[in-house]
Amino acid sequence: MGALTGFRVLDLSRILAGPWCSQILADLGAEVIKIEKPDHGDDTRIWGPPWLKNNQQQDTHESAYYLSANRGKHSVAVDLSTPAGQQIIKKIAETSDVVIENYKAGSLKKYGLDYESLSHINPRLVYCSITGFGQHGPRAHEPGYDFIIQGMGGMMSVTGERDDLPGGGPQKAGLAFADLTTGLYSAIAIQAALLSREKTGEGQHIDMALLDTQVASLSVLAMNYLASGKVPGRFGNAHANIVPYQVFKAQEGEFIIACGNDQQFLALCDAIGLPEVPKDPRFSRNSGRVMHREEVTQILQQHFYTQPAKTWVDLIHAVKVPVGMINNLQQTLEEEQVLAREMVIQMPHTLREDYTSIGSPIKLSKTPVEYKKAPPCLGEDTDNILSQFLSAEEMQAYKAKKIIQQR
Repeated sequence: MGALTGFRVLDLSRILAGPWCSQILADLGAEVIKIEKPDHGDDTRIWGPPWLKNNQQQDTHESAYYLSANRGKHSVAVDLSTPAGQQIIKKIAETSDVVIENYKAGSLKKYGLDYESLSHINPRLVYCSITGFGQHGPRAHEPGYDFIIQGMGGMMSVTGERDDLPGGGPQKAGLAFADLTTGLYSAIAIQAALLSREKTGEGQHIDMALLDTQVASLSVLAMNYLASGKVPGRFGNAHANIVPYQVFKAQEGEFIIACGNDQQFLALCDAIGLPEVPKDPRFSRNSGRVMHREEVTQILQQHFYTQPAKTWVDLIHAVKVPVGMINNLQQTLEEEQVLAREMVIQMPHTLREDYTSIGSPIKLSKTPVEYKKAPPCLGEDTDNILSQFLSAEEMQAYKAKKIIQQR
């Protein structure tokens, strides 16, 4: 029994933010019915290569991008642009607890699948809309993409190397940061609305926007600006408020030091053989080190060039100052701690017996996450799910008209 076992989620979303949200709910035990367009499915199914390889190590048509966000779901292929398809969706909505959609604001109203329409059918429905800019405002009806949102929302102004250094300039995060964080916030909002429903008996509409989430995620940097009036810039791999808190180069490789307080700085300097540095009044406190960032960083960097990175990491780790090597993804997924925490998992897939994926970071003591189903192929569960709502004759007729599709 998962924490959300017994809850049904009707997932009309595609791409990443919505599917990321519904995958979290599926991991927690919810039944997630993913509605996909026949013959095409979620747009990300064709966002490859790379593709999943089958048991014969041949490429399939299941992209790694799609696989990353659709574990634990049932794929039902329904053409919701047709009146018959819309009636099918409404039947599922009648028995659902949650609807997730990420169509442009207002576009589902013409199908009668907007919150107002479905809440008349099911007043207990928690309906989560995910868009680029939200349901109101001057840009509400524009499409929103993660890359654009990272730029508009300030993320790229504080990500990347400084303009006066080689390679300096605005840089997006290596992952779809706005999409992923919006998916996380949406999962939180849905669970909060379900708890509220326990008290009131009524569902509600949740209006999630990528831009809102990106602005909220500016957190400390936004408050730095509001407190000082000074617009933050890019610090590359350094920290705006803490020194030393950055990447350093050594003879063999690079490593990170995250020195969070003055006591750790003392321990760091003793461990690496620079006990005199903290005695300098400029460097004795973090506020001084921030003001004299260039000077203290240069002293440390020149010293670190004298030994391999692994040597420094071992010395610094021994005095319990946060330190670590920079892993590539292979090294990360082979890290002992990552494996011990079961963050790399295997489950059977329709196309491959030893399908491997990334696990959930949520660890619950009494209702642990369960991995019940690999990301489904398009229409894999159409018959199984729709047989609960349609007669055999209706299903056969809809298949003939290509309104629904079974893999």
